[in-house]
Amino acid sequence: MSDSRQAQVERCTFETQITVRVDLDGAGQAVLNTGIPFLEHMLDQVAKHGGLDLEITARGDLHIDAHHTVEDIGITLGQAVANAVGDRRGIARFGHAYVPLDEALSRVVVDFSGRPGLVYEVEFPRPLIGSFDVDLIREFFQGFVNHALVTLHIDCLRGRNAHHIAETVFKAFGRSLRAALSRDAQGSVPSTKGMLV
Repeated sequence: MSDSRQAQVERCTFETQITVRVDLDGAGQAVLNTGIPFLEHMLDQVAKHGGLDLEITARGDLHIDAHHTVEDIGITLGQAVANAVGDRRGIARFGHAYVPLDEALSRVVVDFSGRPGLVYEVEFPRPLIGSFDVDLIREFFQGFVNHALVTLHIDCLRGRNAHHIAETVFKAFGRSLRAALSRDAQGSVPSTKGMLV
């Protein structure tokens, strides 16, 4: 694993133009310009609680809706994290976190397995948080999982307030990433197979 765990990825389609830069050993700083304020609030939680630096610029077809932009940010972030991690040698591989916020409690477990898989068990009491469609949260994580090549289990164990539920999910995601990406003193590939795929 390289001493410098940074990556920058650009994604340009007819629907979106996105640039993501990530530093896995950062200070929890986020610079975000996506046109989607609620998503930026959630990504700020990921950076802060994940201990990584995150820069995201996105321009998308928001005149239609936020679907393409949110999904493509997840895709591009997944690619950037995968590039920054490299061959996954010397990482802890697994991470989990429970995060409460008032009445809400969520659990996120991640495995940098080299295999994409998402289990998402989150129910919201309403379809919108402000103008943000809560269905897009799953789309974000599906895009991330498919391109970071991780297995991700996300469960909201309880909660009544939609904002609180979303925030616990993203904070727990950040904390689980932080644990999984921490450096392992052995420096080897964390698998008895000798490779992660």
